[in-house]
Amino acid sequence: MIWLAFLLCLAVTGVAGVKLSQYGDAIADKTGIGRTWVGLVMLASVTSLPELVTGVSSVTVAQVPEIALGDVMGSCVFNMLIIVVLDFLHRGETMYTRAAQGHILGGGFGIVLIGIAGFSILLSAIGLPLGIGHIGLYTPVILLTYAVAMRTVFRYESRQVQQFTERAPDKYPDLTVSQIIVRYAIAAAFVVGAGVLLPFVGQGLAEQMGWNESFVGTLFVAFVTSVPELVVTVAALRLGALDMAIGNLFGSNLFNITILAIDDVLFVQGPLFAHVSTVHALSALSAIMMTAMAVVGFMYRPNHRLAGTVGWSSVFLLIVYSINTLALYVHG
Repeated sequence: MIWLAFLLCLAVTGVAGVKLSQYGDAIADKTGIGRTWVGLVMLASVTSLPELVTGVSSVTVAQVPEIALGDVMGSCVFNMLIIVVLDFLHRGETMYTRAAQGHILGGGFGIVLIGIAGFSILLSAIGLPLGIGHIGLYTPVILLTYAVAMRTVFRYESRQVQQFTERAPDKYPDLTVSQIIVRYAIAAAFVVGAGVLLPFVGQGLAEQMGWNESFVGTLFVAFVTSVPELVVTVAALRLGALDMAIGNLFGSNLFNITILAIDDVLFVQGPLFAHVSTVHALSALSAIMMTAMAVVGFMYRPNHRLAGTVGWSSVFLLIVYSINTLALYVHG
C-alpha cells in the first residue's frame, strides 16, 4: 500500500505539475512580470511547500531536526542536479547559451543564503550557537536576505521585460487573467497536496529500508520532496519557458533556506543548528559549489557538449553531486 501511495503521489504531481507550468507561463505572458520572476517566486513557493511541511513536522511533532535540515540541504543539492537534466533535454545549443542573465542574480543570492546556513552550522559545531532565546541569530539574517533578494530580482526583471512586453503578442488570447489565476491555484493545490503526502510516504519507505536519519533526510526524503520541482521544471522546459524552469530551481533553493528560519522558530529546544550533525555543512558546501558553477555557465555561456550530452558545467555539477551522495552514504 505504501508503494501504491508513493506512485499515486508521483502521478498526481506529474499531471498537476504540467498544468502549473502552463498557467505560470500564461501569468508571465499576461502580466509582463517575467518568466524568471514567476519561476523564482510563484512556482518555487508552490513546489517547495513539501519541504516546509516536512520541516515543520520534523521539528515539532517528530522532534527529528536532522530530517528537517537534511531535507532542505539535500533538496538544494538535488535542485542543482536538475539543471543537468535540463541541459540534457534542451537540444541544439546548450541550455547555458539560451538562459537569461537574470539567473545570475538568483544564483548569487542562493550562494549567499546557503553560505549563511553552512557557516552557522560550523559555528555551532565549534561551540558558538549564537542565539536569542531558542532562536539562532542566523534566522533574522536569512529572512532579511531573502526579502532583499526578492526585491532586487523583481526590480531587475521589471526593467528587463518592460519594452518586450509592449510589443509581444498575446500567447493566451482565449484566457483572462482571472481565469488563469483560478486554474493556477487549482493546479497548485494538487501539487501541494501530493507534495505534502510525499515526505511521509517516503519516510515510511526509508524506515522499512533501515536507513538512519541523516541519510534519509539528505538523500531519500530530499529526493521525494524535490519531485514537484523536477516535474514542474521539466514541464516548463517542454513549454519553451526555459527561464521559468531555471528560475524555479534557484527560487526553490532560496525558499528552502528560508524554511530553515521557520523551522528554527518552531524548534523550542534551542537554536536548530546546535542540535544537528556537522555533516550537513558538506551538503551546504556542495550546493554552493554547484550553484557557483551554474552561475559561471550562465555568464560564460559554453556551447560545447561532451559526446553530445551536456556541457562541461553540467559535468561538474554531476561530479559534485555524486561525491556528496557517496560521502553521505558512507557517513550514514
